[in-house]
Amino acid sequence: MKQQTMALQTMTAAASPERPAPRAKGVQQRIVRRVVDGVLLLDKPSGLTSNAALQSARRLLNAAKAGHTGTLDPLASGLLPLTFGEATKFSQLLLDADKTYEAVVQLGVETDSGDADGAVLATRPVEVDEARLAEVLERFRGDIEQVPPMYSALKRDGKALYEYARAGIEVEREARRVTIHALELLDFAGERFTIRVACSKGTYIRSLAMDIGTALGCGAHLRGLRRTRIGPFDVADAVTLAQLEGCAIEDRDGLLAPADALVAGFPAIVLDAEEARGLLQGRVLQPAASAGEGVVRVYGPQGFLGLGQWQADGKLAAKRLIATGDLSPNMSA
Repeated sequence: MKQQTMALQTMTAAASPERPAPRAKGVQQRIVRRVVDGVLLLDKPSGLTSNAALQSARRLLNAAKAGHTGTLDPLASGLLPLTFGEATKFSQLLLDADKTYEAVVQLGVETDSGDADGAVLATRPVEVDEARLAEVLERFRGDIEQVPPMYSALKRDGKALYEYARAGIEVEREARRVTIHALELLDFAGERFTIRVACSKGTYIRSLAMDIGTALGCGAHLRGLRRTRIGPFDVADAVTLAQLEGCAIEDRDGLLAPADALVAGFPAIVLDAEEARGLLQGRVLQPAASAGEGVVRVYGPQGFLGLGQWQADGKLAAKRLIATGDLSPNMSA
């Protein structure tokens, strides 16, 4: 009888709606992500990797698809545009864009990584005044040859250079031509100075700092770095992760710029419903609008469609389109 009573109590507890059955060990609840399209201008803090910043923003937006437009070193802070959904198709455009940085350079100390996170290799006395520094900076304006640092993501035989560096191996790197559009001295404090650098893609500010130190005869490394501009985007318009998290969930999407913000530098063409449908179906068009040249932003009655390319015969072909989900014959304004 006692055994029957215990069995009955066990069955009653298992069936009770107030005590749900425990989840099986090792089984994780699947996170259902939602479709989010747009661009988030993030002000990344120093000390955080670009991927960690991306994953934090993706979690806060609960976005299904996300990417970034070129990494920032953990040491660096500043502008990191993040792309979501269909906007990820245009990320490469910002990888190729000119960029602006503010950099703090420490003279007299060389490190293995070229920045403040590296191990000190050598220290030298600093006998540099502002006039001497200004003279040396002039050498680094315009087109220059620059050797990429070992602590970089450039690949050699399928491995990133930083992997060799961490193993104590230095490999030969070819100098690459980059352009320093502007180089402005913002502050000089004897053994430390701050510069603003506007440069082409592929420029390594760590290498620039080290090369300036070599030219001055005392060595140098990058003490701090902040990216303030990429193409048309400015860090003044960016938000921090704290601001994103502090925003009400239903308001977070309002912080995103539309996907076509990444291609705003191209001229635009507006197609009618029939032309838009044809382009989305892969047809080459002879639009009613006058033919142009190069790449154009393409819009239809429902909005942004993607990028098109004018051909030599004056016809328009698709270059990179977004998913619109509507190819129906009734597509209209």
